[in-house]
Amino acid sequence: MTPEKLQRDMVARMKLKHLKLLVTVGEQCNIFKAAQLMNMAQPAATKIIRDIESAYELTLFERSSRGVVPTLYGEVLIKHAKLVLSQIKHVSEELTSLQGGLSGHVTVGTLITASLTLLPKALVRLRAERPNISVTVVEGTQDVLLPNLVQGDLDLVVGRIPEHQDYDGLTSIELYEEPTMIVARAGHPLSNRGVLSLEDLLQEDWILPSPQTYLRRELDQNFRDQGLPSPAPVVESVSVLTNRTLLRETDMIAAMPYQIFHTYEQLGELCRLPVPALARKGPVGITMRTEGGLTPAAACLVDDLKLVAAELTEN
Repeated sequence: MTPEKLQRDMVARMKLKHLKLLVTVGEQCNIFKAAQLMNMAQPAATKIIRDIESAYELTLFERSSRGVVPTLYGEVLIKHAKLVLSQIKHVSEELTSLQGGLSGHVTVGTLITASLTLLPKALVRLRAERPNISVTVVEGTQDVLLPNLVQGDLDLVVGRIPEHQDYDGLTSIELYEEPTMIVARAGHPLSNRGVLSLEDLLQEDWILPSPQTYLRRELDQNFRDQGLPSPAPVVESVSVLTNRTLLRETDMIAAMPYQIFHTYEQLGELCRLPVPALARKGPVGITMRTEGGLTPAAACLVDDLKLVAAELTEN
């Protein structure tokens, strides 16, 4: 049998079980643990992996006394296996929705910008309208969430969207533009000093998001636009709750998306420092995979996100 025919035969014989095994071995880095999770015997799991490697004439996993690690070839195959499994999940959810009313599960990634107002309000609306839809929320930065979206682990990501997409296979819908506020605790010494410039703030103790975030890039660019160096962070954090406590209990200052700041301003906890509005606003929206479409459940969440965004921009 020629190598080409062997590969075609292997592809034709690959089952969902084989794809799930590849993904699980990649996640566990251990064939024995992966076999346990899939209720398989380890020899059977090992044989499936070796058969696939033989068909493609590639090493998919490097083996050691501690387990296995995917090679570059293994990472590519695992990535595509995840996408296939994600699409099959979409098909299953669509058929279930058609058969017995709209239900399903959505896994949504959220960036800091959407985590306090936009996404929670949309989830409240979704729950009221579609109680049979369950949701998993994964919070993180775009350097973590967007690769997971590409691989099919997430259905969509909500938050700041980039001017230029760094990942192939993704598309974004802009919902609104949101300004960034320079904020501090209520009664902060700087709040009564009159109009401040960005230069006046360089020596302050800053809480900043990590350099991988769009919010940090936007803030740094505002300083560069005025010929200034970027502020040096005392704390790097994308945790809304951590930042809130640090601001309330110290004289640190921070850059914060308007919707998050507005919530804590209404509670009397934070104030906006008297700095002229930053020139650069950040677009907030939804990022999805270009191919494959959304499940009915995910499409319902997108509709609710659009409605909530419209309400936020009106207020």
